[in-house]
Amino acid sequence: MPFSTGLLAAFITFRVALVVYWVNIVLLGTMLFVSWRYAQHAQLMKDEVIAEIFAANERRIVFAQSLYAFGALLCIINTYVSIGFIVLVQLNYAIAPRFGRLDRL
Repeated sequence: MPFSTGLLAAFITFRVALVVYWVNIVLLGTMLFVSWRYAQHAQLMKDEVIAEIFAANERRIVFAQSLYAFGALLCIINTYVSIGFIVLVQLNYAIAPRFGRLDRL
């Protein structure tokens, strides 16, 4: 993240810098999804974790990635609008209440 964030900070009006930042977010989201699936299939979770929590977490990851993609597409209008939307999405996922009790995993 430091490289793509630094690139975006240095070239905030360039769409290419924003796309590089977004690609980094997509790669991180993909790795999170793959890790979650692996943990599920390898049965690395506690027995109390129910299928609804697995499904809710997967939906959360996929929905966040689609919001980031929409935010990246907003750079067609303006890079500042795009960055503002991406920051709002990140703030939402940082402070939003969690589904289920994921802290017990």
